[in-house]
Amino acid sequence: MRHGRDTAESTAGLVSGEAVHLEVRLARAGSRVPALLIDIVAQVMVFFLLVLLLVAFFGITRLGDAASSQASYIIALVLTTVGYPTLLLVLTRGRSLGKLAMGLRVVRDDGGPITLRQSLTRALVGATLEWPGLLLIVNWAVSLVVLTGSPRGKRLADVVAGTIVIHDRSPQGWGWVPTTPPPLARWASTLDLTGLDDELALAARHFLARSRGLSEPYRTRLGHALATEIATCVTPAPPPDTPGWAYLAGVIGERHRRASQRLARDRASHAMLWPELFAPVPAPAPVPVGSGTGDAAPFIPVQPNGPAADPRSLRPATPV
Repeated sequence: MRHGRDTAESTAGLVSGEAVHLEVRLARAGSRVPALLIDIVAQVMVFFLLVLLLVAFFGITRLGDAASSQASYIIALVLTTVGYPTLLLVLTRGRSLGKLAMGLRVVRDDGGPITLRQSLTRALVGATLEWPGLLLIVNWAVSLVVLTGSPRGKRLADVVAGTIVIHDRSPQGWGWVPTTPPPLARWASTLDLTGLDDELALAARHFLARSRGLSEPYRTRLGHALATEIATCVTPAPPPDTPGWAYLAGVIGERHRRASQRLARDRASHAMLWPELFAPVPAPAPVPVGSGTGDAAPFIPVQPNGPAADPRSLRPATPV
C-alpha cells in the first residue's frame, strides 16, 4: 500500500471559511527548493538594480557621500528582501517568480488567498530567519529541516504566517482507462467497490493496457489471477459467460466513472470559492477496450456463479 501512503502524504484536506472541504496537493522540498533558488536569483538582480538607481539618484541630487552610499545598500536590501516578495505575493495572489515557474502557490491554511498581513509576515520571517537570514548557513539548515519534517511541508515563515504552499497546476491526465462494455453497464452500476483498493485496481488497469504485449501462458495466468482476486472483494458476481477481460474492464471502467463524477462535483464546489485555482477540468473520454489503439485485453473466462474460475477452463488469450 505504498501508493496510498504517498498519495495521502502529498495531499491535504482543507476546510474553508464556508465549511467546504478542499483537496489540494501540497508542495514539498523537491519543488520548493528550485522555486526558492529562482527567487534568490531574481532578488539579487532586483537588489543590484535598486542600488544602481539609488546611487544614480543621490548622484543627480548631489547628495552622494559615504553615508548615502550605505543608505543606498540598506534601502535596497530592505526593499529586496521584504518589500519585493510582499508586493509580488499580494499582486499575484500567492505566486512569486520561482513559484510561478514551478507551478506553486501560497495560500492560507484554510485554502483561501493570502492577505497583505500574511505576505508581510512571511517576508519578515523569511528575511530574518531564512533567506538571507542572520546566521546564513545555520538558518538555511534549520529551515530545510523544518520544511522536510513538517507534515504539510511548511517552512518557518509558513508556520508563523499560517500559510501553506500547494501545487497550482492541474495534475496529469487520466491516461488510458478502459470503459465498461455496454452489455455490462447495468450490472456494473450495482457493484459494491468499497473492498477494491487502489493498488489492485491499478494493477488491473495496467494489465488491460499492456496485455497485448504479454505472451502466453503468462497473460492468461496473470489475467485469471487478477480477475479472481478482484472477484473476492467486489460484489455482485458478473453475469453468466462473462469473459475475464470484460469483467476486469467493467469493474475498472465503473470505478473510473464514479471517481470522475466525484471529482467533477468537488471541483465544481471548489470553483465557486476560488475559480482561478479550481477551474473545472473535464476528464478525457476513456478509450474502449479493443478500439484499435494497440492496447487490448486478453479473453479470459470468469466462472459466472462464483469468484474463482477453474484454471482448466481457461482458453488461450486472444486479442479482442
